[in-house]
Formats: sequence, structure tokens, C-alpha cells
Amino acid sequence: MKNMQKRIESVEKYLNRLELDSELKRHYIGKSILVTGGAGAIGSNLIIALSTLVGPTGKVIVLDNLSSIKEKNPWNVAPLPNIMFVKGDVRSDIYLKRVFKENISIVYHLAAFFANQNSVDYPEISAEVDVIGQIKLLEYSRLAKVERFIYASSGCAIYGSYGKMPLKEDFISMHLTTPYQINKMTGEMYNNFYFHNYELQIVNCRFFNSYGPGEVPGQYRNVIPNFLYWALQGKSLPLTGTGEETRDFTYVLDLVQGLVKSGYYKEAIGENFNLASGKEVSIKSMINMVNEAAGNKAQILLKPRRKWDTKPRLLASIEKANRLIHYEPLVNFEEGFRETLVWFKDNWEIIEKLADFTPGMSSAVG
Repeated sequence: MKNMQKRIESVEKYLNRLELDSELKRHYIGKSILVTGGAGAIGSNLIIALSTLVGPTGKVIVLDNLSSIKEKNPWNVAPLPNIMFVKGDVRSDIYLKRVFKENISIVYHLAAFFANQNSVDYPEISAEVDVIGQIKLLEYSRLAKVERFIYASSGCAIYGSYGKMPLKEDFISMHLTTPYQINKMTGEMYNNFYFHNYELQIVNCRFFNSYGPGEVPGQYRNVIPNFLYWALQGKSLPLTGTGEETRDFTYVLDLVQGLVKSGYYKEAIGENFNLASGKEVSIKSMINMVNEAAGNKAQILLKPRRKWDTKPRLLASIEKANRLIHYEPLVNFEEGFRETLVWFKDNWEIIEKLADFTPGMSSAVG
């Protein structure tokens, strides 16, 4: 509980830095909000922020099947009085009926069969979760007449491999290289259908390379927690490209900011926009930062590039998000990395217990 309390305080401190509009704060008070995938890295931070915003008369309902961790308990869900955890699957009518009994006002759909390599290995399950599960959730949201449906899309997926930098929302690619990318594109299309056909108030938020407190390492997890995990054990970090490749690493609480604002500003309805840092970081410089912070002297391990890993650069334009929802990332990569490292060290015991690597591991870069 001590370490979770530090995390709660960190989210509340970030909210204070935001100086949110008073009307935005009033908008959330007393609402019942559903967060699918709320036990994940982004979701677990989002539900803390929402818990603060809805207040004691509101409720945050988390629907998560805990499929991404070995130990099936919601260790990542803050034990706050207005957060209700339901262990269940977005594909199941039983659990969807259960959560929608809570008079849901806003849906944040973060649940996914994450991510690229996982979807390559298990394409049918990926489609069932990311497409069929979403359609079911959209149907329940439509029937419940929710105020807004906010979707965690992926800029790393939507724009494919050959977009002009910085990536802007008016460009999409059909040159997609994994089922996960295809499913994220499909998810946006279904959202747009429900918006135009049923007037469901949807928002498509395109995330870029999330990192931060709350994500444990694993075979199908993101690159930064995996690299930190290995570096802290003195192991070599694998490099599958030249190291000159870049990514738009985005601190998790900046994504939370974008999601919270997406649930309020009317200008967001029916739109898609990037949520990112708007800065490039090379893979080589990220590796150097990880090794230096961990005191790791092991040599970098060169490995073959994965077939789906074709992006030499990723950099998002965040101009549209700034214009529509006043999105402004507050945490630069160095600060965010320090916060992530502190969280890692504070929670090392549970991270060691939950880290899930099987033979043939190939961490995601996005």
C-alpha cells in the first residue's frame, strides 16, 4: 500500500500541475465512468485521476481480465473507495451487462490484446478481443446512451511505416504490418460508423510509445520496462536495428491528461488526434540512458530485425490535440524516465515476481 500511495500522490501532483479548468472539474463530479483495461499501465494511472475528479459521489468501474500478468490479482488497481474492480472480458455479455448496470456516463476503452508481436503470434485471439470485443462495447454504449466513448487507438499502428514526419492526422496508411495495427485501424473505423450512424459521441486518441510507472516487463510488453528490467540485472540489452531509429516516447501521465480532456471538450467529439510528446528520442540514446541509470556495463546484443518492425522514425504532430483539447505534455523524457526508474526500484519485488518472459521473447518497440 505504501508504494501505491506514492503513485496516487504522484498522479494528484500531476493534476495540480495541469491547473484544470473549473468547468472541466465540475463536468466529472458524480459521474460513473467505465475504464476497460483499467488494470494496465495507462489505465491504472487514469483511474486514479478519474477517482479524484468524480469525487466521493462518483464511481470509476474497472473491467479487466488481467490477461497481461501471470498473477491474477488486481495489484495495479488503486484501492480507493470510489473505484470498483470487475474481473471480466470485453467479449463477454455477462460482464458487459454487469458493468453497464452502473449507469455509465463515459467509457474509456483501453482494453486490447497488446501488442504487435503478441498479435503476430495469436492473430485470431487478437481479432476477437480488439474487434469483436470493441463492437460489443460500442453496442452496449449505444444502448446505454453514454455521453462519450473514448478509444485508445495507436499512432504507431495507424500511420504504418512510411508517413511524413511529424505524423499528422490527415494521413493514414494501408501498409500495416501486424494484426494489432490492422485491429487499431478497424477500431477507429467502427467508432466512426457508430458516430455517423447512431450519433454515439466517440473520440479516437492515437497514443505513441507509452512508458511510465505501472507497467511490468514481459514478452509482449513495451521496450522501456523490459530494458530497465534486464539492465538492473546486468544483462545485455538487445538491439534489433541500427540504434538510429527514433520513437516518440510519451509519459503515461501526459496520456492521462489527453484522455481526461477528451472526456470534456466538445471539440473532441467525432475526431481523431495524436497524444504524444512531440519529440524524437533515438533507440541508441534510450539504451544509453537505461544502462547508465542502472550502472549496467554489459555490451549491447545485436539481433535480427523483426519483419514487422519497419519504422525508421516516429514523431507525432500534437498541434491538433492542442487546438481541440488544449493538450500540452508536461513531462520530458528525462524527467519521465527518472520517475519510471524510481517506481521500478520501489516495486522491484513485485516486478521480479510478475515479469513474464518465455523462450523467443521479442520486446515491442512499436
